[in-house]
Amino acid sequence: MNKLIRLTLAAVAVAGFSSAALAAPETYIIDGTHTFPRFSYSHLGFSTQLSRFDKTSGKIVLDKEAKTGSVDVTIDMKSVDTGYPVFNGHIQGADFFDTAKYPTATFKSTKVLFDGDKPTAVEGNLTIKGVTKPVTLTLSSFLQQPHPMLKKDAIGANASTKIKRTEFNAGKYAPYVGDDVTIDIAVEAIHE
Repeated sequence: MNKLIRLTLAAVAVAGFSSAALAAPETYIIDGTHTFPRFSYSHLGFSTQLSRFDKTSGKIVLDKEAKTGSVDVTIDMKSVDTGYPVFNGHIQGADFFDTAKYPTATFKSTKVLFDGDKPTAVEGNLTIKGVTKPVTLTLSSFLQQPHPMLKKDAIGANASTKIKRTEFNAGKYAPYVGDDVTIDIAVEAIHE
């Protein structure tokens, strides 16, 4: 009987190790043609202005079994698109993004939060103009499935957070031009 119990325990252990070996982190490269960080703010109380960045790169690593992951994103701040070329240049000046000194902004995660096997939020550090602050990106959607055109696994999400631009040394005209900025990012990434 002891031999039977040992064999059963050994079989359970081998099965456990086998399934653990199958679950592994998966790396996805951000698709810059379908990933656009956007930011919005109050303009003198008259309207909410919306702009975006056209060049974003990075990678996302997910391990749904272990409920862990990481996100590493770089935004080319010179790719800002306000919808008006003159303002694109203005917002890149020292009073706002100062792209001559700080051409990129970054987000590096410290923790990915899951509900079941789906990520729901990403905690991490946002760096703009050399200033790093902790933020939480809340996911309003997440999808992982084969990409119908590329025939590779892909992920997509929409995430948002709020910051105060004065905390990143970009507070010219605050509070008249809103200090509160909402950052939304639509991201798609393809399995490496």
